[in-house]
Amino acid sequence: MSTAVDLYLEERRQVILADLARDGRVTVAELSRRFGVSEVTIRSDLQALAEQGLVVRTHGGAVPSRAGVPDLALAARRTRRVAEKERIGAAAAAMVPDGAAVFLDSSSTSLEIARRLKAHRHTTILTNSLAVAQEMLDASGVRVVMSGGALQPETASLIGADAATWFGRFNIQFGFFGAHGISDPEGLTDVSLEQAEVKRPLVQMCRQVVAVVDSSKWGQVGVASFAELAAIDTVITDAHAPAEEMAALRAHGIDIQIASSSHA
Repeated sequence: MSTAVDLYLEERRQVILADLARDGRVTVAELSRRFGVSEVTIRSDLQALAEQGLVVRTHGGAVPSRAGVPDLALAARRTRRVAEKERIGAAAAAMVPDGAAVFLDSSSTSLEIARRLKAHRHTTILTNSLAVAQEMLDASGVRVVMSGGALQPETASLIGADAATWFGRFNIQFGFFGAHGISDPEGLTDVSLEQAEVKRPLVQMCRQVVAVVDSSKWGQVGVASFAELAAIDTVITDAHAPAEEMAALRAHGIDIQIASSSHA
């Protein structure tokens, strides 16, 4: 069983990976000051990450390994606004009855929803996310169906024009969609054209389209829209979402839900 020390060590190393993904380099001295631990401890962390192929040691620090870049990108996404995503994930999972079929995309918030669905029974998760599929390996009451398509390493997901074709035979009750941004009039947008092309047909397949976006996504606009406002039934967000922008979406008939700690 993991101890508190083990958990903190892993969390520290995940933050180091996130810093590398953002900044392109880290130094032992800076990390030692940031975490309040000795430089010997930080060197041990960097050595462990190097042995996993995620970083390359340099004099006084580390840089990303070319092979580890996809993992760094995933680590960075998963360490941002963790508490908010956990609450949004819990609120989203609470909408799903046993026996439903749901779509989860490759967003880090969808991974939180998946974790909350593990105890469900006779539930089907449709996804293009390798991380979601891996999370559900020990969920005996949940069936996972993956899309086709080509692997996109930086998002650990399957993409391509035909990625969602397999899902057309299912009655999908809920589709949960993360996004780079949500705005009026652009709707839900993504920074990846390939991800938008996967999500766009899924929006049409789902009986209820639910956007799962934390407050940092409001007013942001990515390069490609995948769901117009008229297609969105519900938005689940956190308490810091801007009131004016929420009011604008409510005017379009969209239900806005604020995820609270009571969902966690």
